[in-house]
Amino acid sequence: MATVRETTYDLLRSLGLTTVFGNPGSTEEPFLQEFPADFHYVLALHEASAVAIADGYAQATGRPAHVNLHTAPGTGNGMGNLVTAWHNKTPLIVTAGQQAREMLLLEPRLTSRRATEFAQPYVKWAYEPVRAQDIPGALLRAYATAVQPPAGPVFLSLPLDDWAQPADPPPPPRSVATRYAPDPEQLARFADLLAGSRNPALVFGAAVDRADAWPLAAALAERLAAPVWSAPAPERAGFPEDHPHYRGVLPFAIGPLADTLRGHDTILVVGAPVFRYYPYVPGEYLPDGARLLHVTDDPDEVARAPVGDSVLADPGLALAALVDLVPRADRPPPDPSPAPPPPEVTTPLSADALFAALARHWPADGVLVQESPSNLSALRRQLRITRPSSYFTMASGGLGYGLPAAVGVALAERDTGRGRPVVAVIGDGSFHYSVQALWTAARLRLPLVVVVPVNQQYAILKAFAELKDTPGVPGLDLPGLDLTAVARGYGCDARVVQTPDELGEALADGLAADGPTVLPVPISTDPPRIL
Repeated sequence: MATVRETTYDLLRSLGLTTVFGNPGSTEEPFLQEFPADFHYVLALHEASAVAIADGYAQATGRPAHVNLHTAPGTGNGMGNLVTAWHNKTPLIVTAGQQAREMLLLEPRLTSRRATEFAQPYVKWAYEPVRAQDIPGALLRAYATAVQPPAGPVFLSLPLDDWAQPADPPPPPRSVATRYAPDPEQLARFADLLAGSRNPALVFGAAVDRADAWPLAAALAERLAAPVWSAPAPERAGFPEDHPHYRGVLPFAIGPLADTLRGHDTILVVGAPVFRYYPYVPGEYLPDGARLLHVTDDPDEVARAPVGDSVLADPGLALAALVDLVPRADRPPPDPSPAPPPPEVTTPLSADALFAALARHWPADGVLVQESPSNLSALRRQLRITRPSSYFTMASGGLGYGLPAAVGVALAERDTGRGRPVVAVIGDGSFHYSVQALWTAARLRLPLVVVVPVNQQYAILKAFAELKDTPGVPGLDLPGLDLTAVARGYGCDARVVQTPDELGEALADGLAADGPTVLPVPISTDPPRIL
């Protein structure tokens, strides 16, 4: 008779979940014993890295990923990036070991107390099976839940003595659709309002990229002759940023956002919240005389939007319908946005000069993973994202995601055979939150290049302190960090870059290397402007 473990591995094979991300512990070893030769275990040195590597892998492959954590402590270690996976809407199946059922009443060491509550509210479903024989069925339900829109992480707590138990017959294979069409009457109303609009504006978010709908977004913009903005603080790019209708990323504060959209009478938001705000800068949610129309696949985004009319739908299906319904506007297209002036090259480089150089040397079909809050405005100003699935960051605002996520994206590019070059831009503060992910990249021999703007401070916090008039905050300087020594200690190549020409040479070498390369770049220490 098959065991629960054998039946579970067969189910994982049928679901295509043969890569497991994790850091093993004693409560997981009964599951991991005699690890099958057709599976791949991706070892991270910390559970936060394991979760983010799995997140990057899932987003880049477009399929769910399985991450295995170590009971309560390991789940706690991974929680920061589990929060990010929730906000990123990444389909993760998170399993964690639990102590033996025979001892749970005694709460021995490594018991996860109230395990199903621990990961909430940042999972779509959490469960500890009542019987060992329920594990395969629970895993199938977890998979179906994770992929349903809005996608997101799920959590299973699995007692360590369940795996050797005799299994019930395996659950029958089944499939679940993951896209749903909009209400045709409401969408027809949206089309009429857009067609009758004097000066419409379009705002596209990450879900447009997840739906592979860039061409439809561009087609709608051209039919309406409307300018396009990225939604505030997007975790993925939802529109080609070299398109003449593109205007940039909206500010993520209430008053400045409304000011940016002033003069537009109809604002259509697709695939994003209305809106992602931070920090609090008061004002009206919309400019005077404007109406807002909203398309999202997330009922929570519908419920919490402070203004506007919403349609619940897959953004790609909604855009396809709108392109068919909306007539071509009888007005000239908007004037193209002027390119930013070339930044002055100084010593050390300004953030703008660094990213202008990166843009000049950007690899064809490159993928950017970024976590550099202090320098984000300069990065987005200088380096335009022109291809789908080419920009990844954290929707949560929490640090420690970007570096391991880049490892997951680079692994996905290898495993899918696409082989797109991956470059991470990680601030020197963010770099140290999940720095141990470098070891995984080195062990996997991934040609990942990590560009680190070095300002030796939490510059974004200094800027926030200035905005909110909170002087004298301690702990905002980061002296004495030797990034090259740290990177080399984890098995990476590393060299300090001082000039734009050095960056181009080092970037080319790193992308051709047989392993990861870290490139610290000293930059100006002037705090950025938040808004």
